[in-house]
Amino acid sequence: MSIIIKPIITEKITKEGEVFNRFGFVVDKKANKVQIKKAVEAAYGISVVTVNTMNYRADRTTKFTKSGLISGKTNSYKKAIVQVKEGETIDFYNNI
Repeated sequence: MSIIIKPIITEKITKEGEVFNRFGFVVDKKANKVQIKKAVEAAYGISVVTVNTMNYRADRTTKFTKSGLISGKTNSYKKAIVQVKEGETIDFYNNI
C-alpha cells in the first residue's frame, strides 16, 4: 500500500514551502500521521518536524442545462501538510 499518492503543487503550497518549509501531499485515507512521516522521510530523504492532516469530503453538485439535469460528485481525499527541518527542502519539479 502506497501512503503518498501525489504531491500538491499550487501557488499557496509553493509559497508555504519557500517561507515555512511546508509541503503538501495527497495521502491514503487510512494513513495516520506517524505513517505519513515515515513515508515522506523514506521517499525524499529528509527529516520531518510536524505533520498536519485534513480530510476532505465528497461534494455533490447539480446543474440545470439545456439537455436536462446533470449531477456529479468529487472524490473524497486526505491531505497532509508536512513541515521539514530548517535548511532542507523537497524539489518536486525534478521528481515529476
